[in-house]
Amino acid sequence: MNTAPALQALRHPGKAGIAGKVWWPWLKRVATLVFFALVAWLLVEQGRAIDWPEVFATLHTYPPALLLGAVALAALSLGLYSCFDLVGRHYTGHTLRTPTVMLVTFISYVFNLNLGSLVGGVAFRYRLYSRLRLDTGTITRILSLSMLSNWTGYLLLGGLIFAFATPELPPGWKMGSGGLQILGFVLLATAAAYLLLCALSPQRSVTLRGHRLELPSGRMALLQVAMGATNWLVMSSLVFLLLQQKIAFAAVAGVLLVAAVAGVIAHVPAGLGVLEAVFVALLSHAMPTHQLLAALVAYRVIYYLVPLVLATVIYLVMEVRARKLAPRATPAEARTETSR
Repeated sequence: MNTAPALQALRHPGKAGIAGKVWWPWLKRVATLVFFALVAWLLVEQGRAIDWPEVFATLHTYPPALLLGAVALAALSLGLYSCFDLVGRHYTGHTLRTPTVMLVTFISYVFNLNLGSLVGGVAFRYRLYSRLRLDTGTITRILSLSMLSNWTGYLLLGGLIFAFATPELPPGWKMGSGGLQILGFVLLATAAAYLLLCALSPQRSVTLRGHRLELPSGRMALLQVAMGATNWLVMSSLVFLLLQQKIAFAAVAGVLLVAAVAGVIAHVPAGLGVLEAVFVALLSHAMPTHQLLAALVAYRVIYYLVPLVLATVIYLVMEVRARKLAPRATPAEARTETSR
């Protein structure tokens, strides 16, 4: 056995570490490409089994009033989520104006929906808020509070649905209604634990990546949970409407919540294929597949693609304005922007 490479690595550990650092990014890129290639192949294979003419024929049967109602619900949800960072403004005490905060939140949320949380919810928030002269610690606290609002609301709504309005699962599933009910009570207990922690905990701060995060007050935590749960409720209502109310609301909401977690775990941009796969797997026994897919196509267009176009335009305008104003405004001047 040739031990020369190993001995050389022991003699020059720095070189071995540098080599590892060089190869690791390439390895991650190759693994990512392979993963998305596999996802694309699976989508193509599944897509061949779908009667797409039936899907688009179903879309043509949607009455205009239904589509207008869906657009209104989408606007309500996006507007509500855009207010999440206003709670963060109160929490951190920064003085950016309300429209500015809502635009940053809207852009970040829409890119989060379409490109994933790291690109949208995290990267865009840091970039946009940094251009508005907020420091990294403040941005981290805003982001943390917004994420807590979203997911504690998820816990509350999911807990209520699974515990008290348990959706009917397809025949043959190992987890029955009893298992879902137990899961529901666990989710409710977790949401309640967060509220109690914020209201009663004597330890009011934690440190995350070198940034000190203060626990919100009990009232602020209750507002967070209420806003998050309401947003998930509106999103569920949107899908329920597009399914033309042919499936029980609790079942639609429960499946949407499951699909949301599946999309996060899969790390697929916009949850492409994941949302559809979960709905088809859990609801195809209650509605023909082409009708389910037609509703989800409409949902993607209304809630993902149209807002993405709008968010892209707004983002480009903000970038252009930021570049024009950068030479004229000093950081001290930028921080004096006050809220309405």
